[in-house]
Amino acid sequence: MYRMTALALALAAAPVAAFAQGATGGNWTGGYAGLQLGYGDVDGSGAADGDDFIYGAHAGYRYDFGTFVLGGEIDYDFADIDLNGAAEVDSVARLKAQAGYDFGKTLAYFTAGLAEVDTSIGDESGEFYGIGFAYQITDQYTFGAELLEHKFDDIGGSGVEADATTFTVRGSIRF
Repeated sequence: MYRMTALALALAAAPVAAFAQGATGGNWTGGYAGLQLGYGDVDGSGAADGDDFIYGAHAGYRYDFGTFVLGGEIDYDFADIDLNGAAEVDSVARLKAQAGYDFGKTLAYFTAGLAEVDTSIGDESGEFYGIGFAYQITDQYTFGAELLEHKFDDIGGSGVEADATTFTVRGSIRF
């Protein structure tokens, strides 16, 4: 009877031990750089609304603390978003902080920071926040996506305010 109970406990614990080994996370520590392609939707005050494709580049560094990952990133998106003739968005630059959870080959994260929008009526600093994920295709290459919400007040001193949503797909090389 004792042998049967010990065997049953050993068999029951085996899947738990296998899962615990797989749940330790991947390795997200290191630098990375890549390109992104996406879509931007700007809702401005008055008739200053518009949407179009965006594209750009990013570079950053992450440190993996086991299953918790912290990082920083800079990115730059080129744009040609016409805001119904009131203005045109030319680009957006961002300085990001990231905090995420390491699921092994997948990293899910929150990001927030400062953004600078360049428009035909002037520049403006603002803030943004959002979510993202990255998936390790190999140890060197990752694929991911981000959804960001931006807020800009008084663009170029014109009194135009804008909220912008961007969604990008991203490819990166890790080094």
